[in-house]
Amino acid sequence: MPAVIEVKDVGVPQISLRDFDERRDEIRQQLMDAASDVGFFTLNAQIRPSTGYPDPKESLQMGFQRTRDQDLSWPSDDDCPGFSDDAMRFMEEVRDLSVRVMELFAEGVGLPKDTFTEGTVSPDDGGDKNDSMTTLRMLKYSECEGKDFGPDYFRAGAHADFDVLTLLFQREGQDGLEVCPGKDITTEFGRGDKWTPVKVERGAIVVNVGDQLKRWSDDRLQSTFHRVRCPRPGENQQARFSLGFFNQARRDAVIQGPAKRYPPITGGEFLAQAMKRNYDAAMKKSKLETYEVKAETLEANKDFQVSGTGLERAKVAA
Repeated sequence: MPAVIEVKDVGVPQISLRDFDERRDEIRQQLMDAASDVGFFTLNAQIRPSTGYPDPKESLQMGFQRTRDQDLSWPSDDDCPGFSDDAMRFMEEVRDLSVRVMELFAEGVGLPKDTFTEGTVSPDDGGDKNDSMTTLRMLKYSECEGKDFGPDYFRAGAHADFDVLTLLFQREGQDGLEVCPGKDITTEFGRGDKWTPVKVERGAIVVNVGDQLKRWSDDRLQSTFHRVRCPRPGENQQARFSLGFFNQARRDAVIQGPAKRYPPITGGEFLAQAMKRNYDAAMKKSKLETYEVKAETLEANKDFQVSGTGLERAKVAA
């Protein structure tokens, strides 16, 4: 009979970036504690396979790559004046904030300060911008006024992000985000089954660790399952808007933690592996695969299997 692990409801920690330079050590410790224990936290800054149906939402996704085709994909100034410049400016500001947080995480897990920064941010001077895989996703969840879909219908099904670090911006009055340690999805690998609401607060940026950072930290930092609950009658059932900034490892960046618990894998290979795990059927049908996993990477990783939030030792059949 498996052991029963009691999980304490610690809530979602709130971390202030006030007086960042003077409080650097304190903030680093708070970040490490939150990411190690929970995997989710909010920053107060001054300055679906799980459901079996598609999330009822629309999204516009953009990155730092500026190829001709991508430039042609932006809304025109006639349709949306200044959108491209404003969006890129916002992305750069969020990237700069992400860098400060990722530097502290690198120090906290015993890696050089610039490990996650250089691993996610393509150099501006002479760098290959197409190596960048970081994205900003603008999300609109469909309104459902006057409808009751029951407790098992979600605007976004339970999932873990497969990036390094996600920063989420939400509108006040549009709650729905919930966090779970993972038992509901990964059963024996999970640490609990309690879903904790993350209330939207003005000035608070919700931050969560992704699968890449979990692996890069040798599992010290926790990639946590989360979902967006569908509002019930009597709650705000208007359309829900949010902005998600996903710091992803660069295509050729090598992900390996200080203790080398897992074999090395590049950001592009990690993404390909995650895509295969979650969207294998769709990729076979529409040939969406972009990156191939090298034979030596497959060989090095043969003793591991993908779980909901990282890797587990492959089980040997009895």
